[in-house]
Amino acid sequence: MSLQHIDRSVVIGPQNGKAGERREWLPRTLSRAGGFLSRYGLLLAFLVLWQVSSRAGWLNPAVFPPLDAILGALWRGIVGGALLDDIAISLQRSGIAFAAAVAVAIPLGLFMGQVRAVESALDPILQLFRQTSALALYPVFILLLGLGEASKVFVIFWATLFPLLLNTIGGVKEVDAKLIEMARVYGASRLTVFRRVVLPGAVPSIFVGLRLSATTALLLLIASEMIGANKGVGFQVMNAQYNFQIPLMFAAIVLLAFMGLFANYALVFLQRRLCRWSEPVN
Repeated sequence: MSLQHIDRSVVIGPQNGKAGERREWLPRTLSRAGGFLSRYGLLLAFLVLWQVSSRAGWLNPAVFPPLDAILGALWRGIVGGALLDDIAISLQRSGIAFAAAVAVAIPLGLFMGQVRAVESALDPILQLFRQTSALALYPVFILLLGLGEASKVFVIFWATLFPLLLNTIGGVKEVDAKLIEMARVYGASRLTVFRRVVLPGAVPSIFVGLRLSATTALLLLIASEMIGANKGVGFQVMNAQYNFQIPLMFAAIVLLAFMGLFANYALVFLQRRLCRWSEPVN
Protein backbone atom coordinates (compact mmCIF):
# COMPACT_ATOMS: atom_id res chain seq x y z
CA MET A 1 0.00 0.00 0.00
CA SER A 2 1.42 3.40 -1.01
CA LEU A 3 2.08 6.25 1.36
CA GLN A 4 -0.33 8.43 -0.61
CA HIS A 5 -3.14 5.92 -0.11
CA ILE A 6 -2.44 5.71 3.61
CA ASP A 7 -2.46 9.48 3.98
CA ARG A 8 -5.74 9.71 2.11
CA SER A 9 -7.35 7.11 4.36
CA VAL A 10 -6.19 8.94 7.43
CA VAL A 11 -7.75 12.17 6.19
CA ILE A 12 -10.98 10.65 4.96
CA GLY A 13 -11.53 8.36 7.96
CA PRO A 14 -12.46 10.99 10.56
CA GLN A 15 -14.62 12.81 8.06
CA ASN A 16 -16.57 9.66 7.37
CA GLY A 17 -16.84 9.14 11.13
CA LYS A 18 -18.30 12.60 11.62
CA ALA A 19 -20.71 12.05 8.77
CA GLY A 20 -21.79 8.80 10.36
CA GLU A 21 -22.34 10.55 13.68
CA ARG A 22 -24.45 13.18 11.92
CA ARG A 23 -26.48 10.45 10.25
CA GLU A 24 -27.06 8.79 13.64
CA TRP A 25 -27.85 12.09 15.37
CA LEU A 26 -30.66 13.00 12.97
CA PRO A 27 -32.84 9.89 13.61
CA ARG A 28 -32.38 10.29 17.35
CA THR A 29 -33.45 13.92 17.17
CA LEU A 30 -36.45 13.10 15.03
CA SER A 31 -37.41 10.28 17.39
CA ARG A 32 -37.27 12.58 20.41
CA ALA A 33 -39.23 15.26 18.62
CA GLY A 34 -41.84 12.69 17.59
CA GLY A 35 -42.12 11.44 21.15
CA PHE A 36 -42.53 14.99 22.46
CA LEU A 37 -45.21 15.79 19.90
CA SER A 38 -47.07 12.53 20.52
CA ARG A 39 -47.24 13.38 24.23
CA TYR A 40 -47.74 17.14 24.18
CA GLY A 41 -48.87 17.83 20.61
CA LEU A 42 -52.58 17.98 21.41
CA LEU A 43 -51.97 20.31 24.34
CA LEU A 44 -49.80 22.61 22.22
CA ALA A 45 -52.43 22.62 19.46
CA PHE A 46 -55.12 23.56 22.01
CA LEU A 47 -53.02 26.45 23.34
CA VAL A 48 -52.22 27.73 19.85
CA LEU A 49 -55.89 27.50 18.88
CA TRP A 50 -56.86 29.46 22.00
CA GLN A 51 -54.32 32.19 21.27
CA VAL A 52 -55.27 32.53 17.61
CA SER A 53 -59.02 32.36 18.26
CA SER A 54 -58.89 35.05 20.93
CA ARG A 55 -56.69 37.37 18.87
CA ALA A 56 -58.78 36.85 15.72
CA GLY A 57 -62.05 37.47 17.54
CA TRP A 58 -63.42 33.96 17.10
CA LEU A 59 -63.68 33.84 20.89
CA ASN A 60 -64.78 36.76 23.02
CA PRO A 61 -61.46 38.14 24.37
CA ALA A 62 -63.31 39.63 27.35
CA VAL A 63 -64.23 36.11 28.46
CA PHE A 64 -61.31 34.13 26.98
CA PRO A 65 -58.34 36.51 26.87
CA PRO A 66 -55.33 35.53 24.75
CA LEU A 67 -52.62 33.50 26.40
CA ASP A 68 -50.05 36.28 26.22
CA ALA A 69 -52.38 38.51 28.28
CA ILE A 70 -52.83 35.71 30.85
CA LEU A 71 -49.08 35.09 31.07
CA GLY A 72 -48.50 38.83 31.36
CA ALA A 73 -50.93 39.06 34.27
CA LEU A 74 -49.26 36.07 35.91
CA TRP A 75 -45.81 37.61 35.49
CA ARG A 76 -46.91 40.98 36.88
CA GLY A 77 -48.64 39.31 39.82
CA ILE A 78 -45.54 37.30 40.74
CA VAL A 79 -42.94 40.00 40.11
CA GLY A 80 -45.06 42.65 41.83
CA GLY A 81 -45.61 40.34 44.81
CA ALA A 82 -49.41 40.41 44.63
CA LEU A 83 -49.64 36.66 44.05
CA LEU A 84 -46.68 35.62 46.19
CA ASP A 85 -48.57 36.19 49.46
CA ASP A 86 -51.53 34.25 48.09
CA ILE A 87 -49.28 31.36 47.07
CA ALA A 88 -47.63 31.26 50.49
CA ILE A 89 -50.96 31.27 52.35
CA SER A 90 -52.48 28.60 50.08
CA LEU A 91 -49.43 26.37 50.44
CA GLN A 92 -49.54 26.81 54.21
CA ARG A 93 -53.20 25.82 54.43
CA SER A 94 -52.95 22.83 52.13
CA GLY A 95 -49.57 21.77 53.52
CA ILE A 96 -50.75 21.69 57.14
CA ALA A 97 -53.90 19.77 56.22
CA PHE A 98 -52.02 17.32 54.01
CA ALA A 99 -49.34 16.68 56.64
CA ALA A 100 -52.01 16.06 59.28
CA ALA A 101 -53.83 13.64 56.96
CA VAL A 102 -50.59 11.74 56.34
CA ALA A 103 -49.83 11.59 60.06
CA VAL A 104 -53.28 10.14 60.83
CA ALA A 105 -54.18 8.08 57.76
CA ILE A 106 -51.02 6.05 57.18
CA PRO A 107 -50.56 4.69 60.74
CA LEU A 108 -54.30 4.09 61.11
CA GLY A 109 -54.49 2.42 57.69
CA LEU A 110 -51.52 0.15 58.43
CA PHE A 111 -53.12 -0.85 61.74
CA MET A 112 -56.60 -1.44 60.29
CA GLY A 113 -55.19 -3.40 57.36
CA GLN A 114 -53.48 -5.87 59.68
CA VAL A 115 -56.10 -6.16 62.41
CA ARG A 116 -59.29 -7.37 60.74
CA ALA A 117 -61.43 -6.93 63.87
CA VAL A 118 -60.59 -3.22 64.04
CA GLU A 119 -61.28 -2.81 60.33
CA SER A 120 -64.66 -4.54 60.64
CA ALA A 121 -65.62 -2.31 63.54
CA LEU A 122 -64.53 0.98 61.93
CA ASP A 123 -65.45 0.28 58.31
CA PRO A 124 -69.19 1.23 58.55
CA ILE A 125 -68.55 4.65 60.07
CA LEU A 126 -65.59 5.12 57.72
CA GLN A 127 -67.78 4.45 54.68
CA LEU A 128 -70.48 6.79 56.03
CA PHE A 129 -68.06 9.69 56.49
CA ARG A 130 -66.33 8.95 53.17
CA GLN A 131 -69.58 9.28 51.25
CA THR A 132 -70.40 12.59 52.95
CA SER A 133 -69.05 15.52 50.97
CA ALA A 134 -66.53 17.65 52.83
CA LEU A 135 -68.11 20.75 51.29
CA ALA A 136 -71.49 19.68 52.70
CA LEU A 137 -69.86 19.52 56.14
CA TYR A 138 -68.06 22.84 55.71
CA PRO A 139 -70.90 24.85 57.36
CA VAL A 140 -70.65 22.50 60.35
CA PHE A 141 -66.90 23.09 60.58
CA ILE A 142 -67.50 26.85 60.38
CA LEU A 143 -70.02 26.64 63.24
CA LEU A 144 -67.55 24.66 65.35
CA LEU A 145 -64.30 26.39 64.41
CA GLY A 146 -65.35 29.76 63.03
CA LEU A 147 -64.45 31.41 59.72
CA GLY A 148 -60.74 31.53 60.50
CA GLU A 149 -57.90 29.30 59.38
CA ALA A 150 -58.95 26.33 61.51
CA SER A 151 -62.14 25.58 59.56
CA LYS A 152 -60.35 25.90 56.21
CA VAL A 153 -57.52 23.60 57.26
CA PHE A 154 -59.90 21.09 58.80
CA VAL A 155 -62.15 20.79 55.74
CA ILE A 156 -59.07 20.13 53.59
CA PHE A 157 -57.82 17.60 56.16
CA TRP A 158 -61.19 15.86 56.21
CA ALA A 159 -61.32 15.50 52.44
CA THR A 160 -57.71 14.32 52.07
CA LEU A 161 -57.89 11.82 54.92
CA PHE A 162 -60.09 9.18 53.29
CA PRO A 163 -58.34 8.56 49.94
CA LEU A 164 -55.05 8.01 51.74
CA LEU A 165 -56.60 5.91 54.50
CA LEU A 166 -58.48 3.59 52.12
CA ASN A 167 -55.50 3.13 49.83
CA THR A 168 -53.26 2.33 52.79
CA ILE A 169 -55.73 -0.30 54.05
CA GLY A 170 -56.05 -1.75 50.55
CA GLY A 171 -52.28 -1.83 50.09
CA VAL A 172 -51.80 -3.81 53.32
CA LYS A 173 -54.55 -6.28 52.42
CA GLU A 174 -53.10 -6.82 48.93
CA VAL A 175 -49.70 -7.95 50.23
CA ASP A 176 -49.13 -11.54 49.12
CA ALA A 177 -50.04 -13.83 52.03
CA LYS A 178 -47.48 -16.39 50.83
CA LEU A 179 -44.68 -13.87 51.40
CA ILE A 180 -45.90 -13.26 54.94
CA GLU A 181 -46.17 -16.99 55.61
CA MET A 182 -42.71 -17.60 54.21
CA ALA A 183 -41.22 -14.91 56.44
CA ARG A 184 -42.86 -16.49 59.48
CA VAL A 185 -41.62 -19.95 58.51
CA TYR A 186 -38.07 -18.58 58.49
CA GLY A 187 -38.58 -17.29 62.03
CA ALA A 188 -39.23 -13.59 61.41
CA SER A 189 -40.93 -11.74 64.23
CA ARG A 190 -44.16 -9.77 63.74
CA LEU A 191 -42.20 -6.52 63.68
CA THR A 192 -39.76 -7.89 61.11
CA VAL A 193 -42.62 -9.18 58.94
CA PHE A 194 -44.19 -5.74 59.09
CA ARG A 195 -40.95 -3.90 58.28
CA ARG A 196 -39.65 -6.27 55.61
CA VAL A 197 -42.82 -7.56 53.94
CA VAL A 198 -46.01 -5.68 54.77
CA LEU A 199 -44.76 -2.09 54.65
CA PRO A 200 -42.75 -2.41 51.39
CA GLY A 201 -45.67 -4.21 49.76
CA ALA A 202 -48.10 -1.47 50.79
CA VAL A 203 -45.92 1.49 49.79
CA PRO A 204 -47.05 1.65 46.10
CA SER A 205 -50.71 1.83 47.16
CA ILE A 206 -49.83 4.41 49.80
CA PHE A 207 -48.28 6.61 47.13
CA VAL A 208 -51.43 6.28 45.03
CA GLY A 209 -53.35 7.55 48.03
CA LEU A 210 -50.85 10.37 48.52
CA ARG A 211 -51.30 11.55 44.95
CA LEU A 212 -55.09 11.39 45.22
CA SER A 213 -54.99 13.23 48.53
CA ALA A 214 -52.71 15.94 47.13
CA THR A 215 -55.15 16.54 44.28
CA THR A 216 -58.09 16.58 46.69
CA ALA A 217 -56.26 19.03 48.96
CA LEU A 218 -55.91 21.54 46.12
CA LEU A 219 -59.55 21.13 45.09
CA LEU A 220 -60.81 21.74 48.61
CA LEU A 221 -58.32 24.55 49.05
CA ILE A 222 -59.92 26.45 46.18
CA ALA A 223 -63.43 25.87 47.53
CA SER A 224 -62.53 26.86 51.09
CA GLU A 225 -60.73 30.03 49.97
CA MET A 226 -63.72 31.10 47.90
CA ILE A 227 -65.85 31.13 51.07
CA GLY A 228 -64.98 33.59 53.81
CA ALA A 229 -61.33 34.18 52.88
CA ASN A 230 -59.46 37.37 52.04
CA LYS A 231 -56.17 35.78 50.98
CA GLY A 232 -55.11 32.80 48.92
CA VAL A 233 -55.02 31.75 45.28
CA GLY A 234 -58.64 30.55 45.39
CA PHE A 235 -59.71 33.91 46.81
CA GLN A 236 -57.75 35.63 44.03
CA VAL A 237 -59.75 33.70 41.42
CA MET A 238 -63.06 34.92 42.84
CA ASN A 239 -61.81 38.44 43.55
CA ALA A 240 -60.50 38.87 40.01
CA GLN A 241 -63.79 37.58 38.61
CA TYR A 242 -65.81 40.04 40.73
CA ASN A 243 -63.61 42.92 39.55
CA PHE A 244 -63.72 41.64 35.96
CA GLN A 245 -59.95 41.17 35.85
CA ILE A 246 -60.29 38.14 33.62
CA PRO A 247 -56.58 37.74 32.67
CA LEU A 248 -55.69 37.76 36.38
CA MET A 249 -58.44 35.24 37.07
CA PHE A 250 -57.04 32.85 34.46
CA ALA A 251 -53.52 33.52 35.74
CA ALA A 252 -54.58 32.35 39.21
CA ILE A 253 -56.20 29.25 37.67
CA VAL A 254 -52.98 28.49 35.77
CA LEU A 255 -51.06 28.93 39.01
CA LEU A 256 -53.30 26.41 40.76
CA ALA A 257 -52.79 23.96 37.89
CA PHE A 258 -49.01 24.27 38.16
CA MET A 259 -49.19 23.75 41.92
CA GLY A 260 -51.09 20.51 41.34
CA LEU A 261 -48.65 19.35 38.66
CA PHE A 262 -45.67 20.11 40.88
CA ALA A 263 -47.15 18.17 43.80
CA ASN A 264 -47.95 15.19 41.56
CA TYR A 265 -44.50 15.07 39.95
CA ALA A 266 -42.79 15.46 43.32
CA LEU A 267 -44.68 12.44 44.65
CA VAL A 268 -43.95 10.46 41.48
CA PHE A 269 -40.24 11.26 41.85
CA LEU A 270 -40.30 10.21 45.51
CA GLN A 271 -42.11 6.97 44.64
CA ARG A 272 -39.53 6.12 42.01
CA ARG A 273 -36.78 6.66 44.56
CA LEU A 274 -38.44 4.54 47.24
CA CYS A 275 -40.11 1.90 45.06
CA ARG A 276 -37.54 0.99 42.44
CA TRP A 277 -39.27 -2.36 41.87
CA SER A 278 -42.58 -0.68 41.04
CA GLU A 279 -42.90 1.80 38.17
CA PRO A 280 -45.54 4.42 39.08
CA VAL A 281 -48.19 5.43 36.58
CA ASN A 282 -47.86 9.07 35.47
